[in-house]
This record gives sequence, C-alpha cells and structure tokens, in this order.
Amino acid sequence: MKIIRELESLKAERAGLKGSVGFVPTMGALHRGHLSLIRKAKEENDHVVVSVYVNPTQFLPGEDLDRYPRREESDRKICETAGVDLLFMPKTEELYHEDEVALKAPAYLGYILEGNRRPGHFDGVVQVVMKLFGLVQPTRAYFGKKDAQQLRILQKMQEDFFIPVAIVPVDTVREEDGLALSSRNAYLSPLERRQALLISKALKRASKMVMTGERSVSRIKKEMMETMAPIEVEYVEIVNRDFRPLSQIELQNSIILVAAKVGKTRLIDNIWL
Repeated sequence: MKIIRELESLKAERAGLKGSVGFVPTMGALHRGHLSLIRKAKEENDHVVVSVYVNPTQFLPGEDLDRYPRREESDRKICETAGVDLLFMPKTEELYHEDEVALKAPAYLGYILEGNRRPGHFDGVVQVVMKLFGLVQPTRAYFGKKDAQQLRILQKMQEDFFIPVAIVPVDTVREEDGLALSSRNAYLSPLERRQALLISKALKRASKMVMTGERSVSRIKKEMMETMAPIEVEYVEIVNRDFRPLSQIELQNSIILVAAKVGKTRLIDNIWL
C-alpha cells in the first residue's frame, strides 16, 4: 500500500492503475463500517483507493471540526490490512484554493432534514467529493446507507453532472446491540452509549410495526418518539427514496430517518424499507 499526500503524486500513481478502481472517501477514524465499504470495493474492482480527509467546508461554526477523531496510524494499519492499494491523505492547502468555483447542494434535497439543521453542510460535501472524484477518477465509489441524505445528494450530483462514476450504496454496519457504527460514537460516555441504543430500538419497533401491517406514518412516528423519550430527538421523518415526505409507508420505497442528541453528541440513523 502506498500513502500519498500530494496531488501530483496521486495523479502519477492513478495513471499507473490498470483496470477498474473502487474509491472509498472517508474522514478517517475508520471502523468496521468503513471496512465494509473497502471490502465491497475490493470485491468489485481491480484496485482500491481510500481517502482520509476531515473536510472543513462541511462543518458549521461551533461544530466538532477541531475535536473530530483523528487516528492516522490506526487508519493506515486498517487500510493496509484490508489490502488497499492507495491511501490518499491530502492537505487542505492543496485541495482548496482562494476564490474557487463552488458547488451548491440541491435547493430541496440539500436544505431539508440534515440540511435544515446544518445549513451549508451538504455544499461542503458535494464540493469535496467532486474534487476527489476528479483526482481519483474511480470506476465506482462506495458510500454508507447510514448517511442516506448525503448518499442521495451525491447520486443526484453524479446524475446532474454526468460523472462517469457508479455510486454504490452499502448497508449500515451495527454493533451486536444494534448501535450504528459511527466515528462520533467515541464521544459517548458509558451511560450515553446505553442511551444511544434507544435510537436503534425505535427503528426496530418501526420495522416490526410495518412487518405486522402498519402503514400509517403518523402512528409509526408517534411510537418511535415515545420509545426515544429519554433522549433529545431532533427529528423522526419517513420519506420516499427521493426524500419526499410520506403519509403512508410505501414498501421498497421508504426510509425512516432519525437524528438525536445523546449528551452533546449528535447521532443519525435510519432503516430502508
């Protein structure tokens, strides 16, 4: 595995890769969720490139940019063990420029739910991913379904700009007790870690309701809110795959999304129905 920090070095190494290239963009602090993306990329491509970069443009003032977990040595070992070909760890001063052309997230998709609570967040996401796509020129790029809204926005970016990259969604990886893996789980105290389980518990309750025939979005949301009552729930929303709100569950076309704060840590999770 080669570790690359300079853009010109990446371009040179990329030119030498023959065949298909799978790309996994990350912000580091890698865990088994990221590893599932890497494994999927290895299964489907001749080469795998992983980027580790904590992108400042997707953090709002007052968010956790400075304390976001950074574990460079651990990330390197995980990528090496997983058989990654190139690990790209760019520098901000090379990746961003003064008065540069800026992308904007879609007016609807980019400013509901996560976008409403974190205005401008998705602008930063599309900006950095477009840059990384241009540099890595992957055949396929892999993103987790846990960040469902981000995934749909990146799919739309790919569609709207005719980018020759296949966006591959990968299922959420969970701990044995149901907690969705997230780099921000490291912020949770033991008590908060137990409280965070109410999120997956509520999603499981919703799934069971649907499996037993419930289709009313309002009844499902009410049950979920009651399940999560001890923690600070920001939203529970049920939407279709294009993130339009639903009043009735549509099987094979619904996503149930949750955002909640446990202590000072903001967590998101979802299930796809």
